[in-house]
Amino acid sequence: MFPQKLTDARAFLIASALLEGFNKHYRLFRATSAQAKKRFEQADWHGQQRAQRERIEFYDMRVDEAVALLEERFQTSRLPMEVWQQVKLHYIGLLTNHHQPELAETFFNSVCTRILHHSYFHNDFIFVRPAVSTEYIENDEPAALPTYRAYYPSRETLRDTMMRVIWNFQLEREFEDLGRDIDCVLGAVQRELGLFRWRTNFQIQVLSSLFYRNKGAYVVGKIINGFTETPFALPILHNEQGLLYIDAALFGEDDLLMLFSFARAYFMVDMEVPSAYVQFLRSMMPRKPRSEIYSALGLQKQGKNLFYRDFLYHLRHSSDKFRIAPGIKGMVMLVFDLPSYPFVFKVIKDFYPPQKETTRELIQGKYLLVKTHDRVGRMADTLEYTRVAFPRHRFEDELIAELKHFCPSLIEENGDDLVIKHLYIERRMVPLNIYLQEATPAQLEHAVVEYGNAIKDMLAANIFPGDMLWKNFGVTRHGKVVFYDYDEIEYMTDCNFRRVPPPRNEEDEMSGEIWYQVGPRDVFPETFGPFLLGHPGVREVFMKHHAELLDAAFWQAHKERIQSGHVHDVFPYDPHKRFYVKSAAPVAQAPEPEHRELPIQ
Repeated sequence: MFPQKLTDARAFLIASALLEGFNKHYRLFRATSAQAKKRFEQADWHGQQRAQRERIEFYDMRVDEAVALLEERFQTSRLPMEVWQQVKLHYIGLLTNHHQPELAETFFNSVCTRILHHSYFHNDFIFVRPAVSTEYIENDEPAALPTYRAYYPSRETLRDTMMRVIWNFQLEREFEDLGRDIDCVLGAVQRELGLFRWRTNFQIQVLSSLFYRNKGAYVVGKIINGFTETPFALPILHNEQGLLYIDAALFGEDDLLMLFSFARAYFMVDMEVPSAYVQFLRSMMPRKPRSEIYSALGLQKQGKNLFYRDFLYHLRHSSDKFRIAPGIKGMVMLVFDLPSYPFVFKVIKDFYPPQKETTRELIQGKYLLVKTHDRVGRMADTLEYTRVAFPRHRFEDELIAELKHFCPSLIEENGDDLVIKHLYIERRMVPLNIYLQEATPAQLEHAVVEYGNAIKDMLAANIFPGDMLWKNFGVTRHGKVVFYDYDEIEYMTDCNFRRVPPPRNEEDEMSGEIWYQVGPRDVFPETFGPFLLGHPGVREVFMKHHAELLDAAFWQAHKERIQSGHVHDVFPYDPHKRFYVKSAAPVAQAPEPEHRELPIQ
């Protein structure tokens, strides 16, 4: 229950200091995001990657600063709960007319739970539900850009309108031939929409900030014609001469879902009102949860908060029990799921088999590496939580026994709750080894080709997956193959790719033992075959499309190219959608790959 009166003078000062801490965080977050435009114009790809990585750390740094400040000024860890409840009420008042109230509420929760060492979301001094609406927030400052610009082609030609869309972003880098690119875009619009009549309200709405990620800048918007809305995105890239060009035109929810995939790095977007961007993007991708859209915009802490709220809501409206996840059990992770929920929960075990020379700290470091790295559409994002309380009665007895055996240090029973002190949550996918067992010949071929493509994309991002077994990859509902087991990943540039030396004599050749020295970072790609290619059908497809993955020289060449400073292109859309190859010749129109809709298992 909240107090009827605000009686403690410290409460307003604490609330004001908390909001000041959040405002500092978002000011720095937004400045870094806004500077992505300059980095893109200057082709500063390493700076862009560094900024994307460092921005992820901003939030915890500001939370730590706020915790230290409040403890120094007000000894907040010793304040009674009544004062914290008053702090919350003052804080709500301060959020009136704030442009990021939902983010400020999450920041409040982070600071309070850090001070009071609770993360159960059972306390009425934190924001279990949003207290301030994010509907219809607008930036009313005179010089402020609107969330999106609306263009009305009926007043000019559609070609002129699309030219103006690009010009309005005021990129300080020349286009190779913008008119040519716009003609390609209009051709793609014609193929997508066919012959159509403009309705009275025909318009094009475009978000006011470009979306920057890696080496690309994306125009994101939608075409509105009567009651029909068509989402679109236009990737802008640099050519080899440093001039800009529009590389493709993406249309529809499925293309946008691939662009905003949970397996890709977060975008840099300059937003004064993030909730307005989320609302606009949700209108284009109604199947994508708001939590994932916030994360895709770089606001991953807000994404975590919304995900947890959605999870609690699902628990309230379901009755099935958590169970040990189907499939091959991992050596370092205990994985469980809820059959009705499309995510898996992963807990690091307290001990591992002798062949796994690792520690909890090393494994957590690997997951952090993936969080801050370019995931190139091939590594699943993870949500990391501490001290999560689950209803004890929703766990199967077999799972409880496994948790108590393998993870006793992370388990705590608190009344009716089972508290897990540290865990990761990932989107559930069909394990690739299970998918291959049930696949038709066409599906098997597609999956094996995708598996090799996944490894090559990670290679381009300077990631060696370590354990390349099929069970460590999953298949998404779009048919993409994604890696999700990170305890053995390494930077490729830290690995030494070698050929197996020839045997010195007949005894070496006949021996089942290794006759040559192996360093801790040595990798012998030719030895992958026996572990991966036992199935004749799999081997045939793999050798046809990806035989070079068994050649140390292939890996070493890519390693040396990355060491020389090269940043590879990895496109978040199908190659046949691209307008040009490097020679500026049209790309051949390849048929869309056939993907089946995958069941939740």
